[in-house]
Amino acid sequence: MYLRFRRLLCGVPGTRSVGLHTAVVALLCLGWVTVPSYGQSWARKMFVTNTHDFGVVARGAKAEFAFVLTNHYQEEVHIAGVRTTCGCTTPRITTKTLKSLEQGAIIASYNTRSFSGARSATITVLIDRPYRAEVQLQVTGFIRGDVVLQPGVVDFGEVDQGTSARRAVEILYAGRKSWEITKVRTGNPYLKVAINETMRRSGRVAYELAVELQPSAPSGYLRDTLILETNDREQRGIPLLVEGKVLSPLVVSPGTLFLGDLEPRAMTSAKLVVRGKEPFSIKRIHCPHDGFAFAYSSQKKRLHLVRVTFQAREQAGRVSEEIQIESDLEGGANTAFRAFATIAPVARVGNGP
Repeated sequence: MYLRFRRLLCGVPGTRSVGLHTAVVALLCLGWVTVPSYGQSWARKMFVTNTHDFGVVARGAKAEFAFVLTNHYQEEVHIAGVRTTCGCTTPRITTKTLKSLEQGAIIASYNTRSFSGARSATITVLIDRPYRAEVQLQVTGFIRGDVVLQPGVVDFGEVDQGTSARRAVEILYAGRKSWEITKVRTGNPYLKVAINETMRRSGRVAYELAVELQPSAPSGYLRDTLILETNDREQRGIPLLVEGKVLSPLVVSPGTLFLGDLEPRAMTSAKLVVRGKEPFSIKRIHCPHDGFAFAYSSQKKRLHLVRVTFQAREQAGRVSEEIQIESDLEGGANTAFRAFATIAPVARVGNGP
């Protein structure tokens, strides 16, 4: 009996989400929990983490963190609002209503322009459906008052794939005469950085940081962090956010394909449209999951229809795959879309106790 209700509440890996109402009633009947205690715990379980430390950031720097949450339950979850204990952090909701298995996030923006020093905040997430609950998220960090970034982010905006883009950031410091930036670290091979000291006088230092996005950068969203290494004894690294979007000459619609709820070994299909700025042919469509098959024309044209066929495996659970489409356009232009499906176990009627 214990294992039966434990599986009902917590879920068995590879099975569909459980209804909250069913789980609550089951636990109440056993007398294991009260409504208020469970009403908070089910909501907390949706979040990947409930704490984040921004570390040491410069004044004016853009600093954001996404508290990701997933609705693991059958009922819709509605976020009624958010509040914060400190003006140093501004929260916002990306998606207020989450259907079963959908993801959303609470974005915490650190106010580095108006505050300095050690700052922390508690963000309270208010949920009113399917049950009322509150989840607390903790944010901490330290904002340097002696280092200022102008602007506070390397923002490339939208860049066509195959072209380069350049942005500059001014770094200002007030304090030690010997202060300097010794190195700029990046783990992104598509970013080229160069730093140049432009002023040093009476304890004031200025640098210009040039960041170039290489033409070989792949399509999709760009979000990375540069680390400015200094000769400070403490707080040596200063993060600088880099963001933008590299636009592929190919566009796939829909960008996300939901194939539905399937029984094991069941088969389904759907259609995609792939458009190009100029005529092209599809060289290959690649997916690591062997349950997917694709049918498309080898002709050269601006618009292609692709039939996606998926056969579910025996194992129950959620399927989420990124599928790559390669073309013959110059530079090897490609695009991608994501396909989802849920494989549900077949319900069997028992023969009695």
